[in-house]
Amino acid sequence: QVRLVESGGGLVQAGDSLRLSCAASGGTVSNSNMGWFRQAPGKEREFVAAISRSGNDLYYGDSVKGRFTISRDNAKNTVYLQMNSLKPEDTAVYYCAATPYYIGSLTRDREYNYWGQGTQVTVSS
Repeated sequence: QVRLVESGGGLVQAGDSLRLSCAASGGTVSNSNMGWFRQAPGKEREFVAAISRSGNDLYYGDSVKGRFTISRDNAKNTVYLQMNSLKPEDTAVYYCAATPYYIGSLTRDREYNYWGQGTQVTVSS
């Protein structure tokens, strides 16, 4: 059973940067395909970014392309989401997710088996 714990969220101003971390226990990041999703109040959960187990495949949601970067440090069993040029519309709870499977896409939440509890990101204008 993989347990995921997100950290790094907070309140920032538009244009600022944040780096979210997702630490895994009970399993290894290196054996998993990892993703980040977010959910704003009153909205459906939205795909943000994903990285395949090999690290060769990276995916980004259209709204974050060019601003967010997903990366992984297998030695630390941690996945990161570097968020630059933050906008008020990035305000949401951000969730880390993991799956041992990779069947064509890592952009759909139903593909993931394990989820963290989420970390709040608030961007003020």
